[in-house]
Amino acid sequence: MLVTAGCKDDYNTMTASWGTTGILWNKPVAVCFIRPQRHTLQFAIKYEYFTLSFFNEQYHDILNYCGTHSGRLVDKARETGLIPIETGNGNVTFKQARLVLECRKLYSDFLNQEGFIVPEVAQRNYPNKDFHRFFIGEIENCYIADDQIIKD
Repeated sequence: MLVTAGCKDDYNTMTASWGTTGILWNKPVAVCFIRPQRHTLQFAIKYEYFTLSFFNEQYHDILNYCGTHSGRLVDKARETGLIPIETGNGNVTFKQARLVLECRKLYSDFLNQEGFIVPEVAQRNYPNKDFHRFFIGEIENCYIADDQIIKD
């Protein structure tokens, strides 16, 4: 999936594979995780919303590119052919996405060493102590592609 935050004139996106959905605080939510060194983090902090965009297998190379190149250095959409589009709330997703969750941030914090009950999990996944910041967002909209057109 791509985690994207910002508006059409000021956004960044990154590939992520860690996340979850469920019910929390009597709301449908999605949780995404962003490492502190990722350029997308500043956008996720700055903006009220984020989108999670899911793609068919044919876009594997694009997702790989977006996970290995920084938006500080390249325009990922231009380099990959992704077509940014705005949601009804003015958030960014991509025309090629098959499913989009539009989430309003409810809570955010950093994972920390002390919170790991099984220390090996932290040791294996965070050898540099660069713990993810997580964002819990209320899923306000879910868009499903129909012939490459995103709709409610």
